[in-house]
Formats: sequence, structure tokens, C-alpha cells
Amino acid sequence: MQEARATAGIHHVTAITGAPQPLHAFMTRTLGQRMVKRTVNFDDPGTWHLYYGDAQGRPGTIMTHFPYPGAAAGRQGSGQASAVAYAVPRGVLGDWRRRLETDGHPVRASERFGDTVLSFEDPHGQPMEFVAVDGTGNAPGGFHSVTLWVDDPEPTARVLTETFGYEAAGTETGTDGTRLRLSVPGDAHGVILDILHRDDAPRARPGVGTIHHVAFRASDDDMQQSIREALQSAGHRVTPQIDRQYFRSIYFREPGGVLFEVATDPPGFTVDEPETSLGGSLKLPPQHEHLRERLVASLPPLEPA
Repeated sequence: MQEARATAGIHHVTAITGAPQPLHAFMTRTLGQRMVKRTVNFDDPGTWHLYYGDAQGRPGTIMTHFPYPGAAAGRQGSGQASAVAYAVPRGVLGDWRRRLETDGHPVRASERFGDTVLSFEDPHGQPMEFVAVDGTGNAPGGFHSVTLWVDDPEPTARVLTETFGYEAAGTETGTDGTRLRLSVPGDAHGVILDILHRDDAPRARPGVGTIHHVAFRASDDDMQQSIREALQSAGHRVTPQIDRQYFRSIYFREPGGVLFEVATDPPGFTVDEPETSLGGSLKLPPQHEHLRERLVASLPPLEPA
């Protein structure tokens, strides 16, 4: 099998949401994230594609959303990434719990692999988590982990270990099922994946409040091509490279049904606006620039939170 170089972890996570304004207020005001890109779904330009992350828009901090006002709710279940977790310094976890509950987001506390976890939902029902970690400061420090929910963990784990460079980091059984934890070496954001399994799991249904796909990091085009060749050699159907303006992507569906993307770190979000004004105005790729006037008139309203 073609050998691939190990990924550095999660690049971004993309969710399907409802009306954009409540989501925007939640991400920026409640969670303190910065809007780093205000653009459209390149495959469906009548839909917003909103990116939130740290001040620099670094890989491993980016949560993106496709808002579909009035669309039906999805269902959490197997064949889907079910939750994204941010890392939060232990000393301020209680402050974040009070902040979430004050803003109307009930919180459930639990323990997982020895760490305290706060579970809550965004305004459209997407499960999110804070995981207590060593560190200082007040803000969430990028992604801690993503949970993948599948019927059979072994084939999913094989892709992640043999092609993406993940290593087994333990198993644990809790009230939500059995988790196999995988991680990649290094101190980047989002180096942990949990593969969740339980016997009575419903099948996931896409819709509002669910994760659309999980994107992994490739340092450059050569690394991405190496991963693509390794995936094809293992029998996976992988798309050609697609230019997403801020990164270049390939996509495939892993054996458990979760949609995976591999996205390059370059060129980054400052390719079409400076860091000081990230997310300040609608940015369109060249192929959609001729639609600007129509899109501005038709996209759902989105004002500063």
C-alpha cells in the first residue's frame, strides 16, 4: 500500500445549522470565537458558509457552518461525526459553565479519560463540548477532539492509523457507549479523535444540528497527494483536488459512513483580506463573483452579534 505522511490532526469541522443570526451570536458572543471568513457554499452559492476560529484563523480552531433557515432537524447517530470539543483551561471551566447557562445553554458535566467534560448544544441542537486541559488564559484554545459515531470502530480506526498516522490512546465505556481514543503526536490543536460505538445506536440522519464533515490537515499539496494515493491504494474512492480558495481539498467517505476531507494548510484565510479585517465582508471565489449583487440581495440577513 502507498505510504502516506501523518496528518497534524483536525483542520476544521463543518456543521449544518438553521438561521445564521442566532448561530453567529452564539459563536462570537457566547463562545468568544472570531468570524474569520464570511463567504458562501461554493457548491451551493445561495447558502452562507461561515467560518469561526481564533484571532488568526489557524487550522485546528475552525468551526464552519452551512445555515439552512427552516430546514428539518437531523438526527444524531452512527455514520456521522457527533460532537466537537474545544480545549479549555481547567481553572476557568466553571466560569464557562456559568456563561453558557446564563446564555440559555444547559450544561451536563461528566468525566472522560480522566478529564472533566462539559456538554451543551448550539442554538440549533448541534452537540458541543468543552474539555478541561492544563493551561492558562480564558478563551477556548482550539479543538480538543472530535467524536466519530460508527457501528464498527475497527475499519474506521484502520484508516486513521494506517493512512492518517493516528495511534491508539485507550478505550473507555460510559453511559453513551464505548469509546476508542486515537491521537496523533504533536501539540497542534485537535489531535484527538474518539470513535464511539453502542449496540442500540440509531442511524444518523443529516439535517440541522448535525456535523456535515470533518477535515484533516495536510501541510501542503505533496502531503495531500500522498494521502490521496494511500487512500486509493487501500480501495477508497477519493475526489480529485478541489480549490476551496482558502485551502485545497479532497473528500472521501470512510467505512463507517463519516465524510472526511483532507485540507491543505495554505494558502489560509488572509489570501483575500488582511488578518485585521478577517470576516468583515462577503468574500466570493472568482467563479461566483459575477453573482455578488444577486447573492447580497438573497442571502439571509447576518449582522454583527
